[in-house]
Amino acid sequence: MAVHDFLFELGVEEMPPKALEPLSIALFEGIAQGLQDAGVAGGIARRFATPRRLAVLIQNLTDRQPDRTLERRGPPLNNARDARGAPTQAASAFARSCGVDVAQLESLQTDKGAWLVYRGTERGAPTVSLLPGIISQALAALPIPKRMRWGANTVEFVRPVHWAVLLYGAEVIDAQILGLPTGRITYGHRFHAPKPISLDMPAVYEAALKRAKVIADPRARRELIKRRVRRLAADLADDNGSGTSARYKAVINEELLSEVTALVEWPVPIAAQFEERFLALPREVVISTVQHHQRYFPVQTEQGVLTRHFITVSNIKSRDPEQVRKGNERVVRPRLSDAAFFWEQDRRLTLAQHAAQLERVTFQTRLGSYAHKTQRVKVLAELLGAALKAGEAAGAAAQLCKADLMTAMVNEFPDLQGTMGRYYALAEGLPEEVAIALEEQYRPRFAADRLPASKAGQALALADRIDTLTGIFAIDQKPTGTKDPFALRRAALGILRILLDAKLDIDLAQLLASAAANQPVQREAAAGESYVFLIERLRGMYADRGDGISSEMLDAVLASETRSPVDIDSRLTALRDFLRLPDAPNLAAANKRIGNILKKTGADSQTQVDPSLFTESAEHELHAMLGQVRPQVESFIARRRYRDALSSLTSLRASVDAFFDRVMVMDENAGRRNNRLALLTELRVLFSGVADLARLPG
Repeated sequence: MAVHDFLFELGVEEMPPKALEPLSIALFEGIAQGLQDAGVAGGIARRFATPRRLAVLIQNLTDRQPDRTLERRGPPLNNARDARGAPTQAASAFARSCGVDVAQLESLQTDKGAWLVYRGTERGAPTVSLLPGIISQALAALPIPKRMRWGANTVEFVRPVHWAVLLYGAEVIDAQILGLPTGRITYGHRFHAPKPISLDMPAVYEAALKRAKVIADPRARRELIKRRVRRLAADLADDNGSGTSARYKAVINEELLSEVTALVEWPVPIAAQFEERFLALPREVVISTVQHHQRYFPVQTEQGVLTRHFITVSNIKSRDPEQVRKGNERVVRPRLSDAAFFWEQDRRLTLAQHAAQLERVTFQTRLGSYAHKTQRVKVLAELLGAALKAGEAAGAAAQLCKADLMTAMVNEFPDLQGTMGRYYALAEGLPEEVAIALEEQYRPRFAADRLPASKAGQALALADRIDTLTGIFAIDQKPTGTKDPFALRRAALGILRILLDAKLDIDLAQLLASAAANQPVQREAAAGESYVFLIERLRGMYADRGDGISSEMLDAVLASETRSPVDIDSRLTALRDFLRLPDAPNLAAANKRIGNILKKTGADSQTQVDPSLFTESAEHELHAMLGQVRPQVESFIARRRYRDALSSLTSLRASVDAFFDRVMVMDENAGRRNNRLALLTELRVLFSGVADLARLPG
């Protein structure tokens, strides 16, 4: 087969920056999957994306599908010809459907009989005939939440489409893509190179666009931006009054970097600065203004001190960059001025006065206002604070935990909730541990975020999430499918991460019951369902970790009725290590056998073992070994040395094996039978002290 390079490019008006990367990946994967399903092989595949284009280039794409060997089974051989040997109507009809004469059909012998069969070869379709359909299917499947129409067109896309390039080798594949005829014409930078560019073949695509001031590869563009921004920041110097200059570095947020990458085709970093007076604002306020609102990169010293410098990334190489710099400085000034005004105004009221306004803000219609939530959180935080020895800080912080939601600063910068609570608390002279807890209540905000470090912060973070969780379950609005409006899955993971990381040994079921009892809506199943929800998240955490802890192992530990995630984790780690021992599989299998015997017999009439009823040496031996091992195991379990407890059980293996080899448990004599069942019951209780081994597979 011949091979040629393939290029598809869709030219559009500027796309939403946060949508560009997902759209680019989805288009690339959709086309690759379509080609794979069609059996068309190719070489290196690359994706390109800028604000004005989505493109896919595949090297050495074969020019057609491979031929397929066909085998179609027809009617049974004994129905293929009549008594005179002439083809029957069924045989003739089957031959016509295959496009051959009856004489060209073959026979197929199977263990179920003989059949007429057609064997042939289906010629693979040309790749150029398949590509338009594959591309259209990939475009239709793109994750576009809201499509738009333009002009008199009936087609829809994320933004109006202006051109489509579809090349296979040096040839254009004639097709209609989103209402436009395909061709070989693309366009460079809107201002630097607006004239049409004719592409001779796919291989010249990236270089041709680069000459036209477009960096088409998003990964290359991202790295270029990062490198240039860092270099520009490092070159900045600020006279500190002593005749020396400080070196600076850019604060590069990865999410912002991705967004800026999706906003420009020809990145040109430009350094600017704001007025020195704005550095009196909290650092996070300045960064949020510069970074999140204006998409600029803040600049700090090597020691982490924020400076008045920032770097913007322009999409054009201006002949007068000074004007670009001044324009960006004019834009950021009123934003920072607003922030300075909010900072001054908010501090005129204490946090307690801000908190008094929470009565008029609804948390959830049936669960009351944020003031009601605050009181519920305070009860839980004080309960947890006492368990964690957090002192009075947990309750004091809980009383003010949502106060900063009523400030002008948080209203303008919602991402600063908690952070501004800390600053306002310190500004009015509240204890530092209270201020820190106000900020830490929101940690972790995302999967890799830091966890609260202070005891009061841990108590408040747990109390807030647990109140939300049990409250939403109380009104029976638990998450379903992809809908999770109160982010309960994230809250559950936060609860578990805090408990496990800080090793907070707390009875989670009891805590949930206390929280559910405090809700304005009482639903009997709320606490239990909340606990199951958390355990399922815990199950998912272990599955994601991939450290050898299985779902069955978790079930085995949960059967021991421990309700502390920290204790559950300790038992699971010990169980995992125990199962790696040579004797573990035999003991687990024996425990399962014991469980099955006891379940079938329902043996609970005799709870005490009577050694005088033993008739076999194996019974005496097992009973004696149990007497030796039980105190050790129980002592280890009491001290939560679960690994030692399980390891001690391995000394029972020989006695257990001998018992099952030599002793008939279901003896005809009722006394001996019940005595042996009682012995097995003692053994199973001992085996289940750390985890119910009978629940393990195998």
